[in-house]
Amino acid sequence: QVQLVESGGGLVQPGGSLRLSCAAAGFTLRNYAIGWFRQAPGKEREGVGCIGESDRYTYYADSVKGRFTSSRDNAKNTVYLQMNNLKPEDPAVYYCAAHRSGGCVFMQLGVTELDYWGQGAQVTVSS
Repeated sequence: QVQLVESGGGLVQPGGSLRLSCAAAGFTLRNYAIGWFRQAPGKEREGVGCIGESDRYTYYADSVKGRFTSSRDNAKNTVYLQMNNLKPEDPAVYYCAAHRSGGCVFMQLGVTELDYWGQGAQVTVSS
Protein backbone atom coordinates (compact mmCIF):
# COMPACT_ATOMS: atom_id res chain seq x y z
CA GLN A 1 0.00 0.00 0.00
CA VAL A 2 1.37 3.40 -1.01
CA GLN A 3 1.19 5.87 1.84
CA LEU A 4 2.93 8.42 4.01
CA VAL A 5 2.84 7.74 7.73
CA GLU A 6 3.44 10.59 10.15
CA SER A 7 4.52 10.40 13.76
CA GLY A 8 6.05 12.57 16.45
CA GLY A 9 3.31 15.03 17.29
CA GLY A 10 2.42 15.82 20.88
CA LEU A 11 2.20 18.39 23.63
CA VAL A 12 5.11 20.70 24.37
CA GLN A 13 5.61 23.84 26.41
CA PRO A 14 6.35 27.17 24.70
CA GLY A 15 9.99 27.23 23.72
CA GLY A 16 10.12 23.47 23.48
CA SER A 17 10.91 21.21 20.54
CA LEU A 18 9.31 18.39 18.63
CA ARG A 19 10.39 16.34 15.65
CA LEU A 20 7.86 15.07 13.17
CA SER A 21 8.61 12.04 11.01
CA CYS A 22 7.12 11.31 7.62
CA ALA A 23 7.84 7.76 6.48
CA ALA A 24 6.99 6.42 3.04
CA ALA A 25 5.58 2.97 2.40
CA GLY A 26 5.28 1.50 -1.06
CA PHE A 27 7.40 4.09 -2.86
CA THR A 28 10.85 5.65 -2.73
CA LEU A 29 10.80 8.98 -0.97
CA ARG A 30 14.12 10.19 -2.36
CA ASN A 31 12.46 10.75 -5.74
CA TYR A 32 10.06 13.28 -4.25
CA ALA A 33 10.15 16.70 -2.71
CA ILE A 34 8.33 16.79 0.63
CA GLY A 35 6.19 19.70 1.66
CA TRP A 36 5.07 20.38 5.20
CA PHE A 37 1.71 22.01 5.88
CA ARG A 38 -0.31 22.86 8.94
CA GLN A 39 -3.92 23.65 9.63
CA ALA A 40 -5.26 25.12 12.83
CA PRO A 41 -8.97 25.09 13.71
CA GLY A 42 -10.82 27.77 11.77
CA LYS A 43 -7.81 28.64 9.67
CA GLU A 44 -6.73 27.81 6.16
CA ARG A 45 -4.02 25.27 5.53
CA GLU A 46 -0.60 26.91 5.51
CA GLY A 47 2.56 25.69 3.82
CA VAL A 48 5.41 25.90 6.34
CA GLY A 49 8.37 24.09 4.83
CA CYS A 50 9.79 21.87 2.16
CA ILE A 51 12.83 19.80 1.36
CA GLY A 52 13.59 18.94 -2.24
CA GLU A 53 14.91 15.69 -3.69
CA SER A 54 18.28 17.08 -2.72
CA ASP A 55 18.54 18.73 0.66
CA ARG A 56 20.17 21.67 -1.11
CA TYR A 57 16.65 22.80 -1.90
CA THR A 58 14.58 23.93 1.05
CA TYR A 59 11.84 26.41 1.68
CA TYR A 60 10.42 27.79 4.91
CA ALA A 61 7.60 30.20 5.53
CA ASP A 62 8.56 33.41 7.28
CA SER A 63 6.52 32.35 10.30
CA VAL A 64 8.82 29.40 10.99
CA LYS A 65 12.11 30.41 9.37
CA GLY A 66 15.02 29.92 11.74
CA ARG A 67 12.98 27.62 13.99
CA PHE A 68 11.91 24.72 11.73
CA THR A 69 14.26 22.53 9.71
CA SER A 70 13.47 19.66 7.40
CA SER A 71 15.88 16.84 6.67
CA ARG A 72 15.76 13.46 5.01
CA ASP A 73 17.18 10.03 5.69
CA ASN A 74 16.93 8.17 2.41
CA ALA A 75 18.15 4.92 3.97
CA LYS A 76 15.06 5.00 6.23
CA ASN A 77 12.80 6.38 3.50
CA THR A 78 11.85 9.11 5.94
CA VAL A 79 11.77 12.89 6.08
CA TYR A 80 11.79 14.88 9.31
CA LEU A 81 10.61 18.29 10.45
CA GLN A 82 12.54 19.52 13.46
CA MET A 83 10.55 22.22 15.22
CA ASN A 84 12.39 24.30 17.80
CA ASN A 85 11.32 27.24 19.96
CA LEU A 86 7.66 26.36 19.49
CA LYS A 87 5.33 29.28 20.03
CA PRO A 88 1.67 29.60 21.04
CA GLU A 89 0.80 30.32 17.38
CA ASP A 90 2.27 27.01 16.15
CA PRO A 91 -0.39 24.51 17.33
CA ALA A 92 -2.08 22.77 14.42
CA VAL A 93 -2.38 19.47 12.65
CA TYR A 94 0.77 19.10 10.62
CA TYR A 95 0.81 17.22 7.33
CA CYS A 96 3.58 16.03 5.07
CA ALA A 97 2.99 15.64 1.36
CA ALA A 98 5.10 14.20 -1.45
CA HIS A 99 5.42 15.90 -4.83
CA ARG A 100 7.28 14.53 -7.83
CA SER A 101 9.40 17.65 -8.14
CA GLY A 102 13.08 18.33 -7.78
CA GLY A 103 12.77 21.48 -5.73
CA CYS A 104 10.34 23.41 -3.59
CA VAL A 105 9.02 25.96 -6.05
CA PHE A 106 5.62 24.29 -5.84
CA MET A 107 5.32 25.52 -2.26
CA GLN A 108 5.93 29.13 -3.24
CA LEU A 109 3.42 28.76 -6.08
CA GLY A 110 0.78 27.45 -3.70
CA VAL A 111 0.38 24.10 -5.46
CA THR A 112 -1.57 21.72 -3.24
CA GLU A 113 -2.50 18.93 -5.63
CA LEU A 114 0.31 16.70 -4.51
CA ASP A 115 0.95 13.04 -5.02
CA TYR A 116 0.65 11.63 -1.50
CA TRP A 117 -0.43 13.05 1.86
CA GLY A 118 0.27 11.90 5.37
CA GLN A 119 -2.52 11.39 7.87
CA GLY A 120 -1.55 14.39 9.98
CA ALA A 121 0.07 14.83 13.39
CA GLN A 122 -1.34 17.03 16.15
CA VAL A 123 1.05 19.56 17.66
CA THR A 124 -0.05 21.34 20.83
CA VAL A 125 1.88 24.10 22.54
CA SER A 126 0.74 24.90 26.04
CA SER A 127 2.17 25.70 29.44
